[in-house]
Amino acid sequence: MGLPDSVRRVFDRPSATGPSTEDAKAGVTDAGAALVPPEAATQDAASSREAAATTVSSSAASPRQPAGLEPDVPRGLSVAAGYAWRVMVLVVFAAALLWGFGYFSAVTIPVVIAILLTAMLTPIKRMLVSAGMPPMGAAALSVLLMIVFVGGILTFVGSQVAQEGPQLIEMFSSGIQGLMAWLRELPYAINQSALDSWVQQGLDWLRGQATFLASGLASAGIAFGNFAMGLLTCLIATLFLLGQGRMIFSKTIGLLVPRHYRAQADAASLRGWTSLVAYMRAAVIVALADALGVAAAAMILGVPLVAALFALTFFLAFIPILGAVTAGAVAVLLALVSHGWVSGLIMLAAVIVVMQLETNLLQPLVMGKAVNLHALSVILGITVGGVLGGVLGALLAIPTLAFSVAFVSSLRDREAEALPHL
Repeated sequence: MGLPDSVRRVFDRPSATGPSTEDAKAGVTDAGAALVPPEAATQDAASSREAAATTVSSSAASPRQPAGLEPDVPRGLSVAAGYAWRVMVLVVFAAALLWGFGYFSAVTIPVVIAILLTAMLTPIKRMLVSAGMPPMGAAALSVLLMIVFVGGILTFVGSQVAQEGPQLIEMFSSGIQGLMAWLRELPYAINQSALDSWVQQGLDWLRGQATFLASGLASAGIAFGNFAMGLLTCLIATLFLLGQGRMIFSKTIGLLVPRHYRAQADAASLRGWTSLVAYMRAAVIVALADALGVAAAAMILGVPLVAALFALTFFLAFIPILGAVTAGAVAVLLALVSHGWVSGLIMLAAVIVVMQLETNLLQPLVMGKAVNLHALSVILGITVGGVLGGVLGALLAIPTLAFSVAFVSSLRDREAEALPHL
């Protein structure tokens, strides 16, 4: 039996004070939550947080798709671009370093030469220290011995040039006359008038360069003053580097290198310095052997200015390859002018023998494995040094290369030791 429609409408109408269906559901939910134990509620909250974290990580791990207008750059091109800009930064840094070296050449050149002299005098200083002398006293005595040695050689050479200079000029004049006589006897016979014309043109050119020569002498005076100041700076720097070099280097590396890398940089620098000292010691021995060989051949042949040849060969031998070739050419020219072409050929053969003994016997024996440089690297280093810095660049190229190779090798060896052994 159904209810009347008026009564049904009264029961279906929502009460003004009663809860709605949604409120009833919420109430049921709250009541159920109140009945859940605290441990279960904690586990449910942790599960919710873990699910949320998984969702976030999965969304972050998914790669971003490139925009429609951005190209998909290959990985190889990205790696090449990374290396390219790093190489450009290194090139700019090297160019700035060279520019600074040239701009402050009044300081940098004496200091660099002082470093080489320190490496050369280090064995002598160690011997004096082992004999009981204090480090600064041993350094001062080593520098003094070097000054006496170089000054004695230059004094002896000057006195010999003053004594044999007039005789050498007469020999040179007779040699020029003999050359002209030989030219006149050639099949295509250069006549005397052409030779006289060439000589007169040369004399006229020299007379026209009088103003240039005067300005050149003035510039030479200024250059001599700069040379004297540079020489004094070099000697003072050598004294302190030889006596307190370790302390100076430790403070410098502590100022410039981060603490984490100081031990590694110190060990690599010490290995590079050991290689540089070995190279300078070997260079002195090789230069002395070359000078003695060339001077002995000149003395046997009766070539004038034997002491000058000895000094020239000794000092030029510190420039690898180029120095020995230049000194040998001067010796051959002196023999040719003073005694004719037969003596010139004998002198040329003697120079070649001396150079071959140096290259194949003396250098491997003296240098050994301390300075492991290939002949091609030596030639390229001298070429690059000559292009960048002239004669000074060629002089500094091989010592710098020897230090750099030992320094980098030490760093690579330490990195290899740090790798896990499989």
